[in-house]
Amino acid sequence: MALVPLPKLRAEVVATARRLHQNGWVANHDGNLSVRLKGDRLLITCTAISKRDVDDASLLVVDMKGNVLEGRKKPFSELELHLACYAARPEVNVVLHAHPPVATAFGLVGQELSPIALPEMVVSLGDRVPTLPRAMPRDPEGVKRVEAAAADHDALLLAGNGALTLGEDLTQALLRMELVEHYAKILMSARSLGSVQPLAPADVQKLLEARKKAGLGPRR
Repeated sequence: MALVPLPKLRAEVVATARRLHQNGWVANHDGNLSVRLKGDRLLITCTAISKRDVDDASLLVVDMKGNVLEGRKKPFSELELHLACYAARPEVNVVLHAHPPVATAFGLVGQELSPIALPEMVVSLGDRVPTLPRAMPRDPEGVKRVEAAAADHDALLLAGNGALTLGEDLTQALLRMELVEHYAKILMSARSLGSVQPLAPADVQKLLEARKKAGLGPRR
């Protein structure tokens, strides 16, 4: 559960939403974010608003079924994806959904961010950032796939629908989104120069052990 005082947390949500827009990871009404609160509630952005224009008055508090408890606007249509992530990962307090252009392009053509060739990727995001098949909004099968993938991964690409990152707080989830897009740019450039060599399996295992020791990744 989020332990930050609620007024400060609301301000951080506003700042994070605007950061998504400033970074060029969302356009129009794209993107959404949620934060887990005490009492099985979520603080979320609303539908039909540019993340550039998010303010305190536009935020909502909903329960874990998506019912509005506080706020005058409507929840975003992809709330089910966030709820699926929270169901899969009790330790996760934040879910971000954005359309960072290069990472989104990988998803559009059904490719994963592979091979994982940088140690930083393994420590921060694990040994895989999966790309899930295309699904229309509110497709039950798409929601099930997100829940299953979120159980094992901190970042997901959604074919035709950008990326999801999970975190224990807003900063961690935002940094993970930043790394997803950064690695997508590196990988695209590297592929134009030649074959990208993956990390050796033994090295990946050592990095995964370091990741676990740092308290990162799914907790089982």
